[in-house]
Amino acid sequence: MIRVLLVEDQTLIREGLEKLLSLTDDISVISRASDGEEGIEKLRESDPDVILLDVRMPKMNGIEFLQSLQEAGDATPTILLTTFDDDAALLNGIRLGAKGYLLKDVSLAKLTEAIRLVAKGGTMISPVVTERLLRGFKNAPLPTSPDYGEEPLTPRETEILRLMTGGYSNREIASALKLTEGTVKNHVSNILGKLGVRDRTRAVLKAIEKGYI
Repeated sequence: MIRVLLVEDQTLIREGLEKLLSLTDDISVISRASDGEEGIEKLRESDPDVILLDVRMPKMNGIEFLQSLQEAGDATPTILLTTFDDDAALLNGIRLGAKGYLLKDVSLAKLTEAIRLVAKGGTMISPVVTERLLRGFKNAPLPTSPDYGEEPLTPRETEILRLMTGGYSNREIASALKLTEGTVKNHVSNILGKLGVRDRTRAVLKAIEKGYI
């Protein structure tokens, strides 16, 4: 069972998400909070597998919440719930290590897919959110890694990177390109190494900066 902490200040949305997730067999909301400060307290009490986190909240917003987690060395996988006007907060969330980025009108199927994916260590970015990142942050400065080189991506790596921007898993990419999942995994590892980043989300952002996508 995947244990979820839900941090959302709007009662209707919070209760609605909890009821929807109760329809699944493998996901359970074990704690909920109406603001970031309460969320930190509930996090310490409940030890969840995944955090569903609203960006805009009173007392402590979602970005401040992530900053607090980073300072405490807490790596609990977090999915940001965002709206169309949260572009700046979204980029900050990426830099602070959030693993998922979904719009609040997401379907139950996509939400549960994201929760399962980040619980396993993956990332999930809503394609609509990706489009906004591409449009709004193409020239945003990003932190560079001292290990980053200038080795260019191959055409195949670039193709895989474009699919990664849509939040597609290795299995889905393999199916689309008629490759084995192991081959895609190796390509993803090469992409991360060439871009000098630690995960798929930062790879997408670095690719935007470098003009690959």
